[in-house]
Amino acid sequence: MLCVGKLGGLGARAAVLLPGRAGLGGFGAGLRARGVSTSWSPVGAAFNAKPQGRRLDLFGERGGLFGVPELSAPEGFRVAQEQALRKTDVLVARACATPPGPQTVLIFDELSDTLCKVADLADFVKIAHPEPAFREAAEEACRSIGTMVEKLNTNVELYQSLQKLLADEKLMDSLDPETRRVAELFMFDFEISGIHLDKEKRKRAVDLNVKILDLSSTFLMGANLPNKIEKHLLPEHIRQNFTLTGDHVMIDGLHAEAPDDLVREAAYKVFLYPNAGQLRCLEELLSSRDLLAKLVGYSTYAHRALQGTIAKTPETVMEFLEKLSDKLLERTTKDFEMIRGMKMKLNPHNSELMPWDPAYYSGVIRAERYNIEPSLYCPFFSLGACMEGLNILFSRLLGISFHVEQPAKGEVWCEDVRKLAVVHESEGLLGYIYCDFFQRADKPHQDCHFTIRGGRLKEDGDYQLPVVVLMLNLPHSSRNSPTLLTPGMMENLFHEMGHAMHSMLGRTRYQHVTGTRCPTDFAEVPSILMEYFANDYRVVNQFARHYQTGQSMPKHMVSRLCESKKVCAAADMQLQVFYAILDQIYHGKHPLRRSTTDILKETQEKFYGLPYVPNTAWQLRFSHLVGYGAKYYSYLMSRAVASMVWKECFLRDPFNRAAGDRYRREMLAHGGGREPGLMVQVSDELPAISWSQNTYLCIELMLFE
Repeated sequence: MLCVGKLGGLGARAAVLLPGRAGLGGFGAGLRARGVSTSWSPVGAAFNAKPQGRRLDLFGERGGLFGVPELSAPEGFRVAQEQALRKTDVLVARACATPPGPQTVLIFDELSDTLCKVADLADFVKIAHPEPAFREAAEEACRSIGTMVEKLNTNVELYQSLQKLLADEKLMDSLDPETRRVAELFMFDFEISGIHLDKEKRKRAVDLNVKILDLSSTFLMGANLPNKIEKHLLPEHIRQNFTLTGDHVMIDGLHAEAPDDLVREAAYKVFLYPNAGQLRCLEELLSSRDLLAKLVGYSTYAHRALQGTIAKTPETVMEFLEKLSDKLLERTTKDFEMIRGMKMKLNPHNSELMPWDPAYYSGVIRAERYNIEPSLYCPFFSLGACMEGLNILFSRLLGISFHVEQPAKGEVWCEDVRKLAVVHESEGLLGYIYCDFFQRADKPHQDCHFTIRGGRLKEDGDYQLPVVVLMLNLPHSSRNSPTLLTPGMMENLFHEMGHAMHSMLGRTRYQHVTGTRCPTDFAEVPSILMEYFANDYRVVNQFARHYQTGQSMPKHMVSRLCESKKVCAAADMQLQVFYAILDQIYHGKHPLRRSTTDILKETQEKFYGLPYVPNTAWQLRFSHLVGYGAKYYSYLMSRAVASMVWKECFLRDPFNRAAGDRYRREMLAHGGGREPGLMVQVSDELPAISWSQNTYLCIELMLFE
């Protein structure tokens, strides 16, 4: 029926009804400006102001999260899930009693929507809410709804009600294309869950799915836990770079940008030191996925996972990745030589290039060659300026504007969360984006898009507006300045906003295919396309202004920044190829011929070129193995498609309204309601994408830009 997840971390499935808007543009109440330029638009000013006045009251009376009354307290998740499960029983009975026809698909979609309204909201809350009680209640709701979903996907009577529709050729021919596709997608969910199996094997499939959900949750938690080491084992002069707790040093990341080689080396070796429990969890997760795939009739989990994607098969994915790797080889070699030369220049006594070096030294090369020291650029990239830039871009390209609204008490989970209404110049309100942008304790260190509620056409003719959350990890403002973004943070903001626009602009009849509910290797196209806008000087020139003086960033600075992105780009892409191939091998033929660490070592040395470091296990931090299992290649394939769309539609004029409207009409509006190959046919001169025919074309477009 559905798959729960996120984008960035990806996927996401619907949730919750919100109260009506309190009024557009009313950002001023409760916000206090600091010493910043006063020439910002309302959106820019709102994001450059410090929230004041309305704080999260943990003890007083409050409304519910996202405006859901039941969720004013953690116990509300049980109420919400019980209501959803009762409605599910009613809808299942109705689906089984309804004669085959379009109404069958509508009931299935309402059934999916009912479960998603709880599951996806809970999927977000379980990792993002600052209160443990809310996180625990949401975790239990996810498990409860997930178990129901797996039971429904093996419910024979429910399956037969849909099968009767698909078996009637005359009826199917009478359906509109979107309804027909949604019916087929629901049937696909049944088939990959083993509906064709006997009763005992169906139960085994349900049990495996539930086990996989639990293992995935455990692996994700373990992937983000810090490692500790006795402090006397680290040189004294680098300890201050980490968190000290008694006699131990806690290391919670790779510190890839640290200028001290020893800090990066220590972080790499300690953070990636193997954890036996996490290793067992990964091995069991991969084994359980393989067992499930074989049980329902697939030779590998990758074959099951890639059904319905642009690539379609793991063989096509490996062909794409190997061809891309071959094309990158010469450039990657040159990049590594350049990085090695910079390390030798700065550290002549230890010039061997190691895996903890490229991110830092490539940054040094960019700064030296193009003079793009982040401290020079950050004052021009205040959060308000960047949000204003997005507002300008979407207004000119799509006729869309942002309006900041004051959330009701209890509607948000942290006082610095901002609520945006997304409004079209003629269509009116399109949906809501909750901006959870700032760092806080226990918040995951990754940028993500979450669907909280998917759009769909309701029975009364109204449209259920989409609601999403964008989660970033930006620094808080200081006493003297608003939040200032590095160029990389600015690009990440644009990327995640691409996902949000996909959700806002999807106008499908069915929530099952709304917005980002589409094949993974297509879902990343809109977000990666936004990176092209973020790296175009014509776009950056529109919003990059000094937060104090309002002065625009000089054109030569914008040009240098955009040019600098090409430095060591091949090495960066080669790293992604390595990750994607590793993911394919882990989800390929089982039993694996070697341990996951031995496979990592072999794949890293073959497809990345830098040596494996003994007693490390990077795969245990590879959290994308959960949400992107067998699909990590999607970033690269989507980049190839996004490159094609950019060159065909926006390269000549990134603000072309006709091209923007066409992009919305032919790609974004359909969500997953059309075959992705048809949606990436961006030109009458270009055929619909067939990866067996056009792999080289897309690689060439991506590399030679």
